[in-house]
Amino acid sequence: MDQQTKQALKHDQFVDTTTHSVEWASENRRSLIVAGVALLAVIVVIVASVLIYNSRAGQASVAFGAAMQDYQTPLAAPGQPVPPGVKTYASVSDRAKAANGLFLAVADKYSMTPDGKVARYFAGLTYMEQGQNGPAESTLKEVAGGWNNDLAALSKLALAQLYRQTNRDPQAVDLYNELTAKPATTVPAGIAQLQLAELYEAQGKPELARKIYAQLKDKDAKGPAGQLAAQKLNPAPAGGPAGQ
Repeated sequence: MDQQTKQALKHDQFVDTTTHSVEWASENRRSLIVAGVALLAVIVVIVASVLIYNSRAGQASVAFGAAMQDYQTPLAAPGQPVPPGVKTYASVSDRAKAANGLFLAVADKYSMTPDGKVARYFAGLTYMEQGQNGPAESTLKEVAGGWNNDLAALSKLALAQLYRQTNRDPQAVDLYNELTAKPATTVPAGIAQLQLAELYEAQGKPELARKIYAQLKDKDAKGPAGQLAAQKLNPAPAGGPAGQ
């Protein structure tokens, strides 16, 4: 087969392929248009969703910042001089009550944003500070059951404290052990173990507390938990450094 014949065959094959493609596109034009419109609609929805989410996330951040600012408002006893224009609260409970409403508003309105989820956690804490144990427990449990492991760990730690305050030590022990087995960045295993040891001390079980302190000292001698444990094992005498 000479070169000219090969060139002609290639040209004919190209023409045939192009012709078939044009015919297929013509026959399926409506389907192609529908598919293209559907794809464009999906893209528009995705872009719009991202823009809306980013906008709401920004609004949530501003609202959460305002709630935190109120939560950090200084306290002033009745009759205590306060500089003009400085906002204060008379008690921790009063401040917690005011901040609680702000945190709940953020959590309810922006529940799908990171700041909204953190606001729910602070709502639980401020319920605790008001002495509203029922709402505090239910709110912290909701956060503890969330997908964010770091935030869930903080909520479990707060729940354990609530259980201790309400004479439910066995439930607190369970949470400390759970946090030890599944530590998080926000609540390392050592922190949970220190809290458990302090609970045993409060229960009058110093031997269990010392066992935990000894284990922490051996496992994390240079870490903060290990150093605290060492101080607990060798408390400093009055007027002298630890270990003397």
